[in-house]
Amino acid sequence: MSSTLFARPDTAETAQEQRRTPRWPFILLALWLLSGVFLVQPDQQAVVTRFGSVVEPRVDPGLHYALPWPVDSVYKLKVRQTRRLVIGGDLPDSVLGRTQPGASQFVTGDQNIINATVVVQYSVGDPALFLFHTQDVEAAIRGIVESELARRFSHTNVDDILTTEKVAIQNAVQAAAQKSLDGYHTGLVLASVNIDVVTPPAEAADAFRDVASARADSLRTLNEAQGYANDLLPRARGEAAQLMESARGYKESRIDRATGEASRFLGIEAEYEKAPQVTGERAYLEAMEQILPRIKKMIVDPDGNLDLTIVRRAENPDVKK
Repeated sequence: MSSTLFARPDTAETAQEQRRTPRWPFILLALWLLSGVFLVQPDQQAVVTRFGSVVEPRVDPGLHYALPWPVDSVYKLKVRQTRRLVIGGDLPDSVLGRTQPGASQFVTGDQNIINATVVVQYSVGDPALFLFHTQDVEAAIRGIVESELARRFSHTNVDDILTTEKVAIQNAVQAAAQKSLDGYHTGLVLASVNIDVVTPPAEAADAFRDVASARADSLRTLNEAQGYANDLLPRARGEAAQLMESARGYKESRIDRATGEASRFLGIEAEYEKAPQVTGERAYLEAMEQILPRIKKMIVDPDGNLDLTIVRRAENPDVKK
């Protein structure tokens, strides 16, 4: 009896301990399950893999859940971050304007050598491709852009590269490089391809400067000639228009005068037909009124006497009687 009474407390404690022990696994399991909750920041996107295979290639910002490790793995990327890569040198070289001839030399279409430094800006377009399809992203971009840049330079003269074709080459290289990156499934988006520095080699810099100076002089002379032409041509057109107006006015005045004289002649003709003698004498007298004042006259009396002194005095007033 006594042994039985002493065994009851031990049995009660053992039962209580057995009721307490199973709680810990559930707590650990709950914590393990809760560890699958993850937060994606506004400037991020995430990729979820399950045993190494991608199950969610693009997870948008917000609070999400994935199976805890080691079942699922979560990779977060700042997809809105613009990354920068310098081709033909390093970033400090680009800032200081220095070049590395071994990395930046290109051959142009007219067999000249130039040094070019290119700045590429890019971002992540597809997080899953960016993480698992390209081992070295910068090496891929560098190789593709350098290849496209060399191809464009090899079809363009050095003068065009240094002056007018720079922007066109940048746009063409960006489009072609983006197409190649998409073909390789890199998940990258090129924001810009900028030819930051393009210069001739140091050995030929003086010759290039002379050529550029001569081109500037030629352009200045051409602009001056164009300005002179722009000033002269309107003035010449104005003078030509003025002459045309003057000639047109002279023509109209001559026509009007001729028309008036013809009308007057027709009127005289009509009067002459009515009274020929009177009209003829009148016309004669009118003609003499116009002619005689403009000629020297000598009047001889009917007897034929002529005083030559009068004639000499008329011709030379200084002659005395």
